[in-house]
Amino acid sequence: MATDSDILRERLDRATAHLDPPYAVLDLTAFDANAAELATRSGGKPVRAASKSIRCRELTTRALRRPGWSGVMAFTLPEAIWLVRAGVTDDALVAYPTADRGALAELAADPALAAAVTLMVDSAEQLDLIDAVSPPGARPELRVCLDLDASWRPLRGRVHVGVRRSPVHSARAAGALAAAVTRRPGFRLVGLMSYEAQIAGLGDAPPGRAVLGTAIRIAQRGSYRELLARRSAAVAAVREHADLEFVNGGGTGSIAATSADPAVTEVTAGSGLYGPTLFDAYRAWRPTPAAFFACAVVRRPGPGLATVLGGGWIASGPAESTRLPRPWLPTGLRLIGTEGAGEVQTPLAGAAAATLRVGDRVWFRHAKAGELAEHVNELHLVEGDTVVATVPTYRGEGRAFL
Repeated sequence: MATDSDILRERLDRATAHLDPPYAVLDLTAFDANAAELATRSGGKPVRAASKSIRCRELTTRALRRPGWSGVMAFTLPEAIWLVRAGVTDDALVAYPTADRGALAELAADPALAAAVTLMVDSAEQLDLIDAVSPPGARPELRVCLDLDASWRPLRGRVHVGVRRSPVHSARAAGALAAAVTRRPGFRLVGLMSYEAQIAGLGDAPPGRAVLGTAIRIAQRGSYRELLARRSAAVAAVREHADLEFVNGGGTGSIAATSADPAVTEVTAGSGLYGPTLFDAYRAWRPTPAAFFACAVVRRPGPGLATVLGGGWIASGPAESTRLPRPWLPTGLRLIGTEGAGEVQTPLAGAAAATLRVGDRVWFRHAKAGELAEHVNELHLVEGDTVVATVPTYRGEGRAFL
Protein backbone atom coordinates (compact mmCIF):
# COMPACT_ATOMS: atom_id res chain seq x y z
CA MET A 1 0.00 0.00 0.00
CA ALA A 2 1.34 3.43 -0.94
CA THR A 3 2.25 5.70 1.94
CA ASP A 4 1.49 9.41 2.14
CA SER A 5 5.14 10.07 1.26
CA ASP A 6 4.89 7.84 -1.81
CA ILE A 7 1.75 9.65 -2.94
CA LEU A 8 3.38 13.06 -2.44
CA ARG A 9 6.47 12.03 -4.38
CA GLU A 10 4.41 10.66 -7.27
CA ARG A 11 2.30 13.79 -7.33
CA LEU A 12 5.28 16.14 -7.39
CA ASP A 13 7.08 14.03 -10.00
CA ARG A 14 4.03 14.05 -12.27
CA ALA A 15 3.46 17.77 -11.86
CA THR A 16 7.04 18.66 -12.77
CA ALA A 17 7.89 15.96 -15.30
CA HIS A 18 8.42 18.67 -17.93
CA LEU A 19 11.01 20.53 -15.83
CA ASP A 20 14.74 19.99 -15.52
CA PRO A 21 16.18 20.18 -11.99
CA PRO A 22 17.14 22.03 -9.95
CA TYR A 23 13.87 23.82 -9.33
CA ALA A 24 11.58 24.63 -6.41
CA VAL A 25 7.88 24.05 -5.93
CA LEU A 26 5.22 25.27 -3.55
CA ASP A 27 2.25 23.04 -2.75
CA LEU A 28 -0.67 25.47 -2.66
CA THR A 29 -2.96 23.15 -0.74
CA ALA A 30 -0.43 22.87 2.09
CA PHE A 31 0.34 26.63 1.94
CA ASP A 32 -3.33 27.57 2.27
CA ALA A 33 -3.89 25.06 5.07
CA ASN A 34 -0.92 26.45 6.97
CA ALA A 35 -2.17 30.01 6.48
CA ALA A 36 -5.59 29.07 7.84
CA GLU A 37 -4.10 27.27 10.83
CA LEU A 38 -1.84 30.20 11.70
CA ALA A 39 -4.82 32.55 11.62
CA THR A 40 -6.77 30.17 13.85
CA ARG A 41 -3.89 29.87 16.32
CA SER A 42 -3.65 33.67 16.57
CA GLY A 43 -6.91 33.69 18.52
CA GLY A 44 -8.53 36.42 16.44
CA LYS A 45 -5.55 38.79 16.52
CA PRO A 46 -4.27 39.87 13.08
CA VAL A 47 -1.34 37.97 11.62
CA ARG A 48 1.29 40.12 9.95
CA ALA A 49 3.12 38.34 7.10
CA ALA A 50 6.89 38.07 7.59
CA SER A 51 8.10 38.69 4.04
CA LYS A 52 11.63 37.50 4.86
CA SER A 53 10.20 34.02 5.21
CA ILE A 54 8.31 34.18 1.90
CA ARG A 55 10.38 36.28 -0.56
CA CYS A 56 7.80 36.04 -3.31
CA ARG A 57 5.37 38.86 -3.99
CA GLU A 58 2.66 36.59 -5.36
CA LEU A 59 2.67 34.36 -2.28
CA THR A 60 2.79 37.24 0.17
CA THR A 61 -0.25 38.66 -1.60
CA ARG A 62 -1.96 35.26 -1.45
CA ALA A 63 -1.44 35.08 2.32
CA LEU A 64 -2.75 38.62 2.81
CA ARG A 65 -5.94 37.81 0.93
CA ARG A 66 -6.83 35.20 3.53
CA PRO A 67 -9.00 35.98 6.57
CA GLY A 68 -7.01 36.97 9.63
CA TRP A 69 -3.93 38.24 7.77
CA SER A 70 -3.07 41.93 7.62
CA GLY A 71 0.08 43.90 6.89
CA VAL A 72 3.67 42.94 6.14
CA MET A 73 6.76 42.76 8.30
CA ALA A 74 9.57 43.58 5.88
CA PHE A 75 13.19 42.86 6.66
CA THR A 76 14.73 45.92 5.00
CA LEU A 77 13.50 49.41 4.18
CA PRO A 78 14.17 49.06 0.42
CA GLU A 79 12.04 45.90 0.44
CA ALA A 80 9.24 47.66 2.33
CA ILE A 81 9.27 50.53 -0.17
CA TRP A 82 9.21 48.09 -3.09
CA LEU A 83 6.27 46.12 -1.65
CA VAL A 84 4.26 49.28 -1.00
CA ARG A 85 4.94 50.72 -4.45
CA ALA A 86 4.00 47.36 -6.01
CA GLY A 87 0.65 47.41 -4.23
CA VAL A 88 1.29 44.34 -2.09
CA THR A 89 0.51 46.25 1.11
CA ASP A 90 -0.19 49.71 2.47
CA ASP A 91 1.07 48.67 5.92
CA ALA A 92 4.74 47.68 6.02
CA LEU A 93 6.59 47.40 9.33
CA VAL A 94 10.37 47.23 8.89
CA ALA A 95 11.58 44.60 11.34
CA TYR A 96 15.09 45.98 11.88
CA PRO A 97 16.65 49.44 12.19
CA THR A 98 18.01 50.84 8.93
CA ALA A 99 21.07 52.86 7.98
CA ASP A 100 20.18 52.93 4.27
CA ARG A 101 20.41 56.64 3.51
CA GLY A 102 19.12 56.31 -0.03
CA ALA A 103 16.01 54.45 1.08
CA LEU A 104 15.43 56.90 3.93
CA ALA A 105 15.64 59.82 1.48
CA GLU A 106 13.13 58.08 -0.80
CA LEU A 107 10.78 57.48 2.11
CA ALA A 108 11.04 61.06 3.34
CA ALA A 109 10.35 62.47 -0.14
CA ASP A 110 6.99 60.73 -0.54
CA PRO A 111 4.16 61.49 1.92
CA ALA A 112 2.08 58.50 0.74
CA LEU A 113 5.03 56.17 1.23
CA ALA A 114 5.80 57.66 4.65
CA ALA A 115 2.21 56.96 5.69
CA ALA A 116 2.50 53.28 4.71
CA VAL A 117 5.90 52.35 6.17
CA THR A 118 6.87 52.13 9.84
CA LEU A 119 10.55 52.26 10.79
CA MET A 120 12.07 50.26 13.64
CA VAL A 121 14.21 52.07 16.22
CA ASP A 122 15.88 51.16 19.48
CA SER A 123 18.05 54.22 20.12
CA ALA A 124 18.11 57.97 19.65
CA GLU A 125 21.22 57.51 17.51
CA GLN A 126 19.05 56.00 14.78
CA LEU A 127 16.81 59.05 14.90
CA ASP A 128 19.89 61.24 14.50
CA LEU A 129 20.82 59.38 11.33
CA ILE A 130 17.34 59.85 9.89
CA ASP A 131 17.39 63.57 10.68
CA ALA A 132 20.82 63.88 9.03
CA VAL A 133 19.38 62.40 5.83
CA SER A 134 16.23 64.50 5.86
CA PRO A 135 15.65 67.22 8.48
CA PRO A 136 12.27 67.10 10.20
CA GLY A 137 11.08 70.39 8.75
CA ALA A 138 11.70 69.17 5.20
CA ARG A 139 9.85 65.85 5.33
CA PRO A 140 6.51 64.33 6.30
CA GLU A 141 6.17 62.85 9.75
CA LEU A 142 7.80 59.39 9.84
CA ARG A 143 6.17 56.48 11.63
CA VAL A 144 8.38 54.60 14.10
CA CYS A 145 8.10 51.48 16.22
CA LEU A 146 10.18 50.68 19.30
CA ASP A 147 11.99 47.34 19.48
CA LEU A 148 11.74 45.91 22.99
CA ASP A 149 14.33 43.18 23.55
CA ALA A 150 12.50 39.97 24.48
CA SER A 151 15.46 37.87 25.62
CA TRP A 152 15.41 36.37 29.10
CA ARG A 153 18.16 37.39 31.50
CA PRO A 154 17.81 35.33 34.67
CA LEU A 155 20.24 35.32 37.63
CA ARG A 156 20.36 39.13 37.63
CA GLY A 157 21.43 39.27 34.02
CA ARG A 158 24.34 36.87 34.31
CA VAL A 159 22.61 34.49 31.86
CA HIS A 160 21.31 35.54 28.44
CA VAL A 161 18.64 33.34 26.82
CA GLY A 162 17.64 34.50 23.35
CA VAL A 163 19.12 36.52 20.52
CA ARG A 164 21.03 39.79 20.74
CA ARG A 165 18.68 42.45 19.47
CA SER A 166 17.58 45.74 20.97
CA PRO A 167 19.38 47.45 23.88
CA VAL A 168 15.92 48.39 25.19
CA HIS A 169 15.13 45.63 27.67
CA SER A 170 13.33 47.12 30.64
CA ALA A 171 10.02 48.95 30.87
CA ARG A 172 11.92 51.97 32.16
CA ALA A 173 14.19 51.99 29.11
CA ALA A 174 11.20 51.62 26.79
CA GLY A 175 9.46 54.55 28.46
CA ALA A 176 12.60 56.69 28.26
CA LEU A 177 13.03 56.02 24.55
CA ALA A 178 9.33 56.66 23.93
CA ALA A 179 9.69 60.02 25.62
CA ALA A 180 12.74 60.82 23.50
CA VAL A 181 10.90 59.95 20.28
CA THR A 182 7.82 61.98 21.09
CA ARG A 183 9.91 65.04 21.99
CA ARG A 184 11.51 65.12 18.57
CA PRO A 185 9.74 66.76 15.63
CA GLY A 186 9.23 64.75 12.48
CA PHE A 187 8.52 61.41 14.16
CA ARG A 188 5.34 59.69 15.29
CA LEU A 189 5.54 56.73 17.65
CA VAL A 190 2.91 54.20 16.54
CA GLY A 191 4.03 50.77 17.70
CA LEU A 192 6.08 48.50 19.91
CA MET A 193 7.53 45.15 18.88
CA SER A 194 9.17 42.36 20.86
CA TYR A 195 10.27 39.13 19.22
CA GLU A 196 10.74 36.24 21.63
CA ALA A 197 13.19 34.27 19.47
CA GLN A 198 14.00 31.84 22.27
CA ILE A 199 10.38 30.66 22.08
CA ALA A 200 9.24 31.42 18.54
CA GLY A 201 12.44 30.35 16.81
CA LEU A 202 13.70 27.46 18.93
CA GLY A 203 12.14 24.03 18.63
CA ASP A 204 11.31 22.44 21.97
CA ALA A 205 11.55 18.84 20.78
CA PRO A 206 14.86 18.41 18.90
CA PRO A 207 14.90 14.89 17.39
CA GLY A 208 16.98 12.40 19.35
CA ARG A 209 17.89 14.93 22.07
CA ALA A 210 15.36 14.41 24.84
CA VAL A 211 17.45 15.97 27.61
CA LEU A 212 18.05 19.10 25.56
CA GLY A 213 14.35 19.28 24.73
CA THR A 214 13.45 19.18 28.42
CA ALA A 215 15.94 21.96 29.16
CA ILE A 216 14.56 24.09 26.33
CA ARG A 217 10.98 23.69 27.54
CA ILE A 218 11.93 24.67 31.10
CA ALA A 219 13.74 27.76 29.81
CA GLN A 220 10.85 28.69 27.53
CA ARG A 221 8.32 28.50 30.35
CA GLY A 222 10.46 30.72 32.54
CA SER A 223 11.09 33.16 29.71
CA TYR A 224 7.40 33.36 28.81
CA ARG A 225 6.33 34.17 32.38
CA GLU A 226 8.98 36.86 32.67
CA LEU A 227 8.13 38.40 29.31
CA LEU A 228 4.40 38.56 30.04
CA ALA A 229 5.04 40.84 32.99
CA ARG A 230 7.82 42.89 31.40
CA ARG A 231 6.09 43.43 28.07
CA SER A 232 2.91 44.56 29.83
CA ALA A 233 4.90 47.03 31.91
CA ALA A 234 6.78 48.27 28.84
CA VAL A 235 3.57 48.84 26.90
CA ALA A 236 2.12 50.79 29.81
CA ALA A 237 5.29 52.89 30.03
CA VAL A 238 5.25 53.68 26.32
CA ARG A 239 1.54 54.49 26.31
CA GLU A 240 2.25 57.28 28.76
CA HIS A 241 3.86 59.09 25.82
CA ALA A 242 2.04 57.87 22.73
CA ASP A 243 -1.19 56.26 21.57
CA LEU A 244 0.09 53.00 20.11
CA GLU A 245 -1.62 51.58 17.05
CA PHE A 246 -0.17 48.12 17.57
CA VAL A 247 1.94 45.90 19.83
CA ASN A 248 3.59 43.19 17.75
CA GLY A 249 5.13 39.95 18.93
CA GLY A 250 5.84 36.33 18.24
CA GLY A 251 6.51 34.16 15.24
CA THR A 252 5.39 30.84 13.81
CA GLY A 253 6.77 28.88 16.76
CA SER A 254 5.01 30.93 19.42
CA ILE A 255 1.95 32.30 17.70
CA ALA A 256 -0.63 30.79 20.07
CA ALA A 257 1.33 31.62 23.22
CA THR A 258 2.12 35.16 22.09
CA SER A 259 -1.49 35.80 21.07
CA ALA A 260 -2.55 34.86 24.59
CA ASP A 261 -0.58 37.83 25.96
CA PRO A 262 -3.15 40.60 26.62
CA ALA A 263 -0.53 43.27 25.86
CA VAL A 264 -0.07 42.02 22.28
CA THR A 265 -2.45 43.25 19.58
CA GLU A 266 -0.98 41.42 16.56
CA VAL A 267 1.41 38.57 15.81
CA THR A 268 3.82 37.87 12.97
CA ALA A 269 4.30 34.65 11.03
CA GLY A 270 5.88 33.57 7.78
CA SER A 271 7.93 30.39 8.09
CA GLY A 272 4.84 28.38 8.96
CA LEU A 273 3.47 29.01 5.47
CA TYR A 274 6.29 26.99 3.89
CA GLY A 275 6.92 24.49 6.70
CA PRO A 276 10.75 24.19 6.63
CA THR A 277 12.60 21.49 8.57
CA LEU A 278 13.48 23.65 11.58
CA PHE A 279 9.81 23.58 12.54
CA ASP A 280 9.75 19.79 12.68
CA ALA A 281 11.23 20.22 16.18
CA TYR A 282 8.14 21.86 17.72
CA ARG A 283 5.59 20.08 19.87
CA ALA A 284 2.78 22.65 19.85
CA TRP A 285 2.28 22.74 16.08
CA ARG A 286 4.16 21.55 13.02
CA PRO A 287 3.18 23.11 9.71
CA THR A 288 2.56 20.85 6.74
CA PRO A 289 5.64 20.87 4.49
CA ALA A 290 4.73 23.02 1.50
CA ALA A 291 8.03 24.07 -0.11
CA PHE A 292 10.41 21.62 -1.78
CA PHE A 293 13.29 21.70 -4.21
CA ALA A 294 14.30 18.97 -6.62
CA CYS A 295 17.76 17.84 -7.71
CA ALA A 296 18.58 15.25 -10.36
CA VAL A 297 20.57 12.09 -9.80
CA VAL A 298 23.60 12.31 -12.10
CA ARG A 299 25.88 9.50 -10.94
CA ARG A 300 26.11 6.30 -8.93
CA PRO A 301 29.57 6.40 -7.29
CA GLY A 302 29.22 3.01 -5.59
CA PRO A 303 26.82 0.44 -4.20
CA GLY A 304 24.10 2.04 -2.10
CA LEU A 305 25.02 5.57 -3.16
CA ALA A 306 23.41 8.10 -5.48
CA THR A 307 24.74 11.57 -6.22
CA VAL A 308 22.59 14.55 -7.19
CA LEU A 309 23.79 17.68 -8.93
CA GLY A 310 23.80 20.62 -6.48
CA GLY A 311 21.81 20.53 -3.27
CA GLY A 312 24.01 22.61 -1.00
CA TRP A 313 21.42 25.22 -0.12
CA ILE A 314 22.52 25.90 3.44
CA ALA A 315 20.47 27.99 5.88
CA SER A 316 21.81 30.88 7.95
CA GLY A 317 22.42 30.57 11.67
CA PRO A 318 24.93 28.51 13.66
CA ALA A 319 27.07 26.26 11.46
CA GLU A 320 25.56 22.91 12.39
CA SER A 321 23.63 20.04 10.86
CA THR A 322 20.23 21.59 11.54
CA ARG A 323 21.02 24.17 8.85
CA LEU A 324 21.51 21.57 6.13
CA PRO A 325 18.75 20.76 3.64
CA ARG A 326 17.14 17.39 4.22
CA PRO A 327 16.60 14.80 1.49
CA TRP A 328 12.89 14.12 1.87
CA LEU A 329 11.61 12.03 -1.02
CA PRO A 330 11.99 9.21 -1.61
CA THR A 331 12.12 8.39 2.08
CA GLY A 332 15.14 6.55 3.39
CA LEU A 333 17.87 8.90 2.14
CA ARG A 334 20.51 10.67 4.20
CA LEU A 335 23.46 12.97 3.68
CA ILE A 336 26.97 11.62 4.10
CA GLY A 337 28.71 13.11 7.12
CA THR A 338 32.03 13.68 5.39
CA GLU A 339 30.48 15.69 2.54
CA GLY A 340 27.08 16.98 3.65
CA ALA A 341 25.16 19.02 1.07
CA GLY A 342 27.60 20.21 -1.58
CA GLU A 343 27.60 23.24 -3.82
CA VAL A 344 27.94 21.16 -6.98
CA GLN A 345 27.20 17.61 -5.90
CA THR A 346 25.54 15.89 -2.96
CA PRO A 347 26.06 12.16 -2.46
CA LEU A 348 23.22 10.36 -0.70
CA ALA A 349 23.15 7.07 1.16
CA GLY A 350 20.40 5.01 2.74
CA ALA A 351 18.07 2.26 1.66
CA ALA A 352 16.39 4.34 -1.04
CA ALA A 353 19.70 5.25 -2.71
CA ALA A 354 19.97 1.80 -4.27
CA THR A 355 16.64 2.31 -6.07
CA LEU A 356 17.60 5.59 -7.72
CA ARG A 357 18.78 5.82 -11.31
CA VAL A 358 20.46 8.57 -13.29
CA GLY A 359 17.83 11.17 -14.12
CA ASP A 360 15.58 10.47 -11.13
CA ARG A 361 14.57 13.39 -8.93
CA VAL A 362 15.33 13.68 -5.23
CA TRP A 363 13.12 16.09 -3.32
CA PHE A 364 14.67 18.17 -0.53
CA ARG A 365 13.29 20.46 2.13
CA HIS A 366 15.19 23.58 3.14
CA ALA A 367 16.00 24.18 6.81
CA LYS A 368 14.52 27.69 6.72
CA ALA A 369 11.68 29.19 4.73
CA GLY A 370 12.36 32.25 2.58
CA GLU A 371 16.04 31.49 2.08
CA LEU A 372 15.01 28.80 -0.38
CA ALA A 373 13.92 31.60 -2.72
CA GLU A 374 17.46 32.99 -2.85
CA HIS A 375 18.50 29.96 -4.90
CA VAL A 376 15.83 30.00 -7.62
CA ASN A 377 14.34 32.58 -9.95
CA GLU A 378 10.85 31.14 -9.74
CA LEU A 379 8.55 28.93 -7.75
CA HIS A 380 6.30 26.43 -9.48
CA LEU A 381 2.91 26.40 -7.76
CA VAL A 382 1.41 22.93 -7.59
CA GLU A 383 -2.18 21.86 -7.03
CA GLY A 384 -2.73 18.13 -7.05
CA ASP A 385 -0.41 16.78 -9.75
CA THR A 386 -0.38 19.94 -11.88
CA VAL A 387 1.75 23.07 -11.98
CA VAL A 388 -0.96 25.72 -12.09
CA ALA A 389 1.34 28.77 -12.15
CA THR A 390 4.97 29.80 -12.08
CA VAL A 391 5.78 32.97 -10.17
CA PRO A 392 9.04 34.88 -9.67
CA THR A 393 10.91 34.98 -6.40
CA TYR A 394 12.65 38.15 -5.26
CA ARG A 395 15.74 36.82 -7.03
CA GLY A 396 13.70 36.27 -10.18
CA GLU A 397 12.64 39.91 -10.07
CA GLY A 398 16.26 40.99 -9.73
CA ARG A 399 15.90 41.89 -6.05
CA ALA A 400 18.49 40.99 -3.42
CA PHE A 401 17.79 42.96 -0.25
CA LEU A 402 20.50 41.44 1.95
